[in-house]
Amino acid sequence: MSALFSLAGQVALITGATRGIGLAIAREYGRAGARLALSSENADDCRQVVAALAEEGIVACAVPADLSQQSEVEGLARALLAQFGRIDVLVCNAGVAPHMGPLASASAAQWELTMTVNLRSAVWLTNALLPTMAEQGGGSVVLMASIAGVRGNQGLGLYGLSKAALAQLARNLAVEWGPRNVRVNAISPGVIHTEFARPLTDNPAVMDKRLALTPLRRVGVPEEVAALALLLAAPGGAFITGQNLVVDGGTTIGDGN
Repeated sequence: MSALFSLAGQVALITGATRGIGLAIAREYGRAGARLALSSENADDCRQVVAALAEEGIVACAVPADLSQQSEVEGLARALLAQFGRIDVLVCNAGVAPHMGPLASASAAQWELTMTVNLRSAVWLTNALLPTMAEQGGGSVVLMASIAGVRGNQGLGLYGLSKAALAQLARNLAVEWGPRNVRVNAISPGVIHTEFARPLTDNPAVMDKRLALTPLRRVGVPEEVAALALLLAAPGGAFITGQNLVVDGGTTIGDGN
């Protein structure tokens, strides 16, 4: 492996790590040599993924937490530092989309859940972990945003608001922490083949329209997002910060031809 893409000796925390994009990132980070802390709200899922990765020779530990609860998020950060003593890479990948439809139809509870899990949990984690990252000489944060946050949406407006805020959080934290060699970036995937995206990918009418607007004429796979997340964490991405990088097959730049 090129040293540009090595994470040897580094510790990485990944939220939403038991399936889809989060699991793909965990696998690629592990293959690159990182020691992994994997989190989701389901402890059994975390343990099963840790066991599965161990069979591939990837070292990981489970640190389950409910990201809607500030106390659990802060406990997650403390548990990570107690076990490893350091943090080099933080990937805030966990996300929810409890509401579909016009913004006016979203309930207060849906607003609260969406903004808390998708945005506030990332703020809580970065507040807790970036000082340690800076003290040890630097590190990298990857926030998982979405193309729903770069354009208007008929059905995913609330989700899109939370993801647009994550991209702005990346810019702000990059400015605040850059002088201490902490880099912060966002990734905005388009439609990726995951369980999370099945309401879209299982709907032929929706997908026919979406793919007609996508220059590459296909849906992405989690590994294509994970590869970018690896670059952003590795030495090869050391001069990239404050960016929102779109991985969507050209959907947001296509003209429908």
